[in-house]
Amino acid sequence: MGKESIKLVANNKKAYHDYFIEEKYEAGIVLHGTEVKSVRMGKCSIKESFINIDKGELFIYGLHISPYEKGNIFNKDPLRPKKLLVHKSEIGKLAGKIAQQGYTLVPLQVYFKGSLVKVEFGLAKGKKLYDKRQDIAKKDQRREAEREFKVRNL
Repeated sequence: MGKESIKLVANNKKAYHDYFIEEKYEAGIVLHGTEVKSVRMGKCSIKESFINIDKGELFIYGLHISPYEKGNIFNKDPLRPKKLLVHKSEIGKLAGKIAQQGYTLVPLQVYFKGSLVKVEFGLAKGKKLYDKRQDIAKKDQRREAEREFKVRNL
């Protein structure tokens, strides 16, 4: 099979700031026609979304897909829970890991892989305030070093 093009639709940068991402997974989303058209136009947000296991199935909550303008009666609720397509064995593994203290599933990005809408999500552990401060300090240090390098090489 040839290389499929990947087109990013929505990205969750805040997830990397608030969590340590330990493992990444990919899943398809069950969407209706007008939702796919809306996602194709880039009207999708995963800022406040989270993933939960309900009755042995994965669902993403808070994934906002704006209603399609020309969709009229076929439009669905923009914030309805959407089912994620993942193998049952994988769901079992994830359920075991989530049962451990401090682990959660966080959506990282929504993208098109070929013609299919996919979600990349991560098994994440929440950061404490001092971890966030360390990350900010490292980022500032790196930025300062790049600035020094740039000034020196002019």
